[in-house]
Amino acid sequence: MAIQTAKLSFTNWRDYYELTKPRVVMLMILTSLIGMLLAVPGMVPLEILILGNLGIALCAGSAAAINHLVDRYIDTKMARTSNRPVARGRVEPRKAILFSLLLGILGMAVLMVFVNVLTAWLTLISLIGYAVIYTMFLKHATPQNIVIGGLAGAAPPLLGWTAVTNEIHPHALLLVLIIFAWTPPHFWALAVHRKEDYARAKVPMLPVTHGVPYTNLHILLYTFILFAVSLLPFATAMLGWLYLLGAVVLGLGFIYWSLVMLRGRDPNAGIETFKYSIIYLMALFCIMLLDHYLISV
Repeated sequence: MAIQTAKLSFTNWRDYYELTKPRVVMLMILTSLIGMLLAVPGMVPLEILILGNLGIALCAGSAAAINHLVDRYIDTKMARTSNRPVARGRVEPRKAILFSLLLGILGMAVLMVFVNVLTAWLTLISLIGYAVIYTMFLKHATPQNIVIGGLAGAAPPLLGWTAVTNEIHPHALLLVLIIFAWTPPHFWALAVHRKEDYARAKVPMLPVTHGVPYTNLHILLYTFILFAVSLLPFATAMLGWLYLLGAVVLGLGFIYWSLVMLRGRDPNAGIETFKYSIIYLMALFCIMLLDHYLISV
């Protein structure tokens, strides 16, 4: 009996951990961390580095838990999400709400007390943008949902920057713009791969409402936009030649995969493009950091 209880407790802990969408939050915190480091020529104070990212991560986890709660019915109809804790009933909706509130309150308290009020309010706006405006309304209202709602997910580097400087700087907004331009081709590639899932769940993603060829064309167009936007940190002298080289190489790789999708001959092109888009963003931000400390400073 003791062994069974321990096993159930461990499983329950993993379910709550899954509610926070840890892999998504880790990518967000990577961009937040690099936003912090790019904001200053030297090292970020350790307290801000740790507590700032902790507060942002807690609020992001809170928003993710709300997403699990709101989408629990459509999650059961999609292979990718059918085993989520709330959808499967392993976590009750009431407990998911309380868990989300706990994370959100803790995250806001950390940011308010130990970081600054500006970062706390911007984080709250981002949380509401994703958990309420996107998840509850835009996702089911328009095939442009990810374009409009992508701004909330693009906020972490700005949050990291303001956590250090307590100001909204144009360079921080460039980082937001890069993620904002990256989000549509990133998510539409997954939507193409999971088109039947979204159709079955009646979520109006672009490949469901306008077809795969139309979506693939728009993935390519947005990838060109992303390529141009990614050059702005160099054009504005925010970063140097190392970043420029990395942005060009990574951008050409993204364009290649977009062209593979446009040709429509590879049935795995959607998921491969989606995977590459994650590598692209992580590598691009890491190259920003290398350039910042090795070249630009």
